[in-house]
Amino acid sequence: MTAEKKTAVYDPYDPACLPDYDRDFIQPDELDRFERALNAPEASPLTAINDWRPINQRVRKSRGRRKTPKRSKDETREGVLYSVLKWPFLFIVFAWLIVLSFGYALVRVYIVLYEQWVTWRGKRERLRQELSAQKNYPDWLKAAQALDVHLGTENWKKVDEYAYYDHLTVNKVVSQLKQRRRDAEWEMENGRVGSSEVPAIEDLRALLEACVKNNFAGVENPRIYSETYSGTKDLVQEYIDEVHACIQIVLDNKQIDKDAKYQLFKHLDTNFGRTALCLSGGATFAYYHFGVIRALLDNDVLPEIITGTSGGALVAGLVATRTDDELKQLLVPALAHRIRACHEGLTTWIHRWWRTGARFDTMDWARQCAWFCRGSTTFREAYERTGRILNVTCVPSDPHSPTILANYLTCPDCVIWSAVLASAAVPGILNPVVLMTKKRDGTLAPYSFGHKWKDGSLRTDIPIKALNLHFNVNFTIVSQVNPHINLFFFSSRGTVGRPVTHRRGRGWRGGFLGTAIEQYIKLDLNKWLRVLRHLELLPRPLGQDWSEIWLQKFSGTVTIWPKTIPSDFIHILSDPTPERLARMIHVGQQSTFSKIQFIQNRLKIENTIMKGLQESRIDGRALSPILSRRVRDRENEDPMVERLDDNLPERDGSSYKSESRYGELSDSMSQSTGSSRPHTPTSRRGSVIEEMRRQSAVFFDEADYDRDEGAVVI
Repeated sequence: MTAEKKTAVYDPYDPACLPDYDRDFIQPDELDRFERALNAPEASPLTAINDWRPINQRVRKSRGRRKTPKRSKDETREGVLYSVLKWPFLFIVFAWLIVLSFGYALVRVYIVLYEQWVTWRGKRERLRQELSAQKNYPDWLKAAQALDVHLGTENWKKVDEYAYYDHLTVNKVVSQLKQRRRDAEWEMENGRVGSSEVPAIEDLRALLEACVKNNFAGVENPRIYSETYSGTKDLVQEYIDEVHACIQIVLDNKQIDKDAKYQLFKHLDTNFGRTALCLSGGATFAYYHFGVIRALLDNDVLPEIITGTSGGALVAGLVATRTDDELKQLLVPALAHRIRACHEGLTTWIHRWWRTGARFDTMDWARQCAWFCRGSTTFREAYERTGRILNVTCVPSDPHSPTILANYLTCPDCVIWSAVLASAAVPGILNPVVLMTKKRDGTLAPYSFGHKWKDGSLRTDIPIKALNLHFNVNFTIVSQVNPHINLFFFSSRGTVGRPVTHRRGRGWRGGFLGTAIEQYIKLDLNKWLRVLRHLELLPRPLGQDWSEIWLQKFSGTVTIWPKTIPSDFIHILSDPTPERLARMIHVGQQSTFSKIQFIQNRLKIENTIMKGLQESRIDGRALSPILSRRVRDRENEDPMVERLDDNLPERDGSSYKSESRYGELSDSMSQSTGSSRPHTPTSRRGSVIEEMRRQSAVFFDEADYDRDEGAVVI
């Protein structure tokens, strides 16, 4: 009886097993403030011909119907040939793109049939089916090793030579590391023999500083993990294990003081870099991310830094606000009972779209999203609760402002659910929303003066550059599920953990002819899209430039592409059932298992460096690895101040405030002390004569009067 009750408690399809399933995290007052911010009228500028004319003066309307141009005057090219050839050229290019797309689909069908008839036959096919049926990584690894033995790739691991890394250098470094480590261990046990000789631990330090770098000698090249289903070259694995052992020796050694250790680990951290998990957008395809997260979590390789865009931001918000134990209980099929974004009927959608231009209701999505983000949790609060660094990409609704990567450094007091909504606000699906910030008293207020934001995938689906700028990320794990590019992902020579199996890994997927045609068509499609964008010929449906959803970079160092099925496109805007979510979680796990070994090797060194940074702190305080890289030897100082001072030296010691700095315009304008932003000289405003001269200039339409030499125009 006890066993039956225990089974019922842990039923993965029972929503009662989910932590906080019935809890409503968000307060009604917070939703009311968000609704008022959404409905607040945009600040219209006070305009007049001059200061003596009335504001909003009546202007006689011109006869005839005035059409609003799709592009502004500055954006529209002029000329006879442009006007005459624009539409014919656009029609011809679009027709050619349709032909290329149809041809590309035929080529991919040919490649699939080629692989089924030529590659996957007999015992090879049976072993592959066994591999796909595994539900945990240890069983998957055994099946992958059996497939490698059958294909003969186990012998490839034993041969050091390979074209995609410097095996001679790696072999030499491994030998030296082993010798220095043995000498250091001997000195730790027996003490130094002579004081004149350089300690062995110092030689080991120098050697580590030389070889612990990002992709040293090519040991992190994805190609050396793409020849087998499990593992890599034995020499590469030996190098990883030896570096890890040597770093641990330095960490445990008592001959080196903490300050020297800290400087060493800081140097190693800077050269080696950090790892980040990037979750792409993709509407309901984003639920495949749950399986990816589950596979990384179960194998203890989930990175600290997580970024999400659009649908991926919802998954990232769930991960960043929950602990590991909570996630293991949440990432089950029963989670489908909490996904209710598309619960309304078709007639309601049509009526709303006709009335507002959006298919979904913003307030309803805010209520649903708040549960995934634990209510009005801010980026800083999520970081303090779980230690994970959440990043969400948001695009401003106007076409000129830059994209922001919201995190606990750029906007620490911003509420996560508002950023997730903004990142999912696809034109026509959800209207742009206002980001909300939490003030010191716990109430919510509009962020960034009430400006509105929309889907991050429109410009930056995978913010690799911003992650490198903020957190020194140079190794990205990308879970890519965008449906519009899913078909175009094709690796002719295999990917990490997914090698080309025929011709002993030296062949091409679909044969050389199939690969050549596929590459040509894909490059030609990309070329013509870029031509249309640079010639400013692409239309702008819903007032949005859609070219970047095709032309940006969608992959990372390791790219995980869960295998979709046709029914996913049918249910692209519908809530999943528990059975369908269970399949998506399983497929996401299966797609991740092949990358685990590569990620484990990377994090094996990185986590040891982070451990060294934390333990070598002089004051003994355990801080985040991200902050420990920027810490100075100052007592009782806020880590945020240290981070900002390192990145912005011109701050001149300005103090960091724990309350919101973005809630009200008056607060931000009054903080003139320590601000790096140039200000308008006060003397010009204080002078009556200068003010009269300026007003006179406006009256006589002298627009350039204000521009003094050396003045900063904002």
